[in-house]
Parts: sequence; structure tokens; C-alpha cells
Amino acid sequence: MKAVLEPIGYINTPYKTLKDCPKNIDLNGLICQLILNPEYIEGLSGLKPGQRILILYWLDNTNRSIMQQKKRGVGKMCGTFSLRSPHRPNPIGAATLPIEKIEKGIVTVKGLDCLDGTSLIDIKPAI
Repeated sequence: MKAVLEPIGYINTPYKTLKDCPKNIDLNGLICQLILNPEYIEGLSGLKPGQRILILYWLDNTNRSIMQQKKRGVGKMCGTFSLRSPHRPNPIGAATLPIEKIEKGIVTVKGLDCLDGTSLIDIKPAI
């Protein structure tokens, strides 16, 4: 079995390097934009400002073979699946954030923890 992912757009953030990028989601963080490819824009209908959404994105330049990593701040070794680290078999980032605004195929949120140009995989209403 092989899974194939097609990005639905990309994420515009102020972070150009990993050093600049925050280590986690911040509800009061900087403005970020989810820029949808034109063929997916109609899929935004029904979403509204203030609504919380689950944002899924693909983290590039990661080590996909690491199964044990040091937990940040503790130094203790932990299994990859117990951490939010980007180093994992499928480097999918996830964030649940409220929509600030939606305009012309662009969804604005605050506080994502990814680099500018990151591939956007999906948007879903948060549960």
C-alpha cells in the first residue's frame, strides 16, 4: 500500500529559517496565511472567522528514520510518537487554531510553527 498526498496549497509565515521558527503552536503568535491552490478555494465555503480548524502540513528536511529522540527541556529519550518533533516517519505537522479571516482563497490564522512555503496538506473543522 502506498499513500499519495497532494498539497492543497502552501503556508505563508514570517519564518525563513529553523532558528527563527517557534518550537510550538502559539495562539497569540504571528500572523500566518494558508494560501490555497485555485482548484481548492471553493472547498473553503462553510468555514467562518472564529471557527477552530485543524491544519495539516508537510515538514520538509526531516530525518524520517528516528524512532527515539531526546525530549526538549528534559534530555530524556522518548519514542518519536510521544513527541511533536518533525523527525518522524511521516513528517506531518498539525495545529488547531481559530480562523482570523478568510479572503480570496487565503485563510489567516495566528501562531503556526512552520517555515514559510511549507506545503499545506489539509484543513478540517476542529473537533
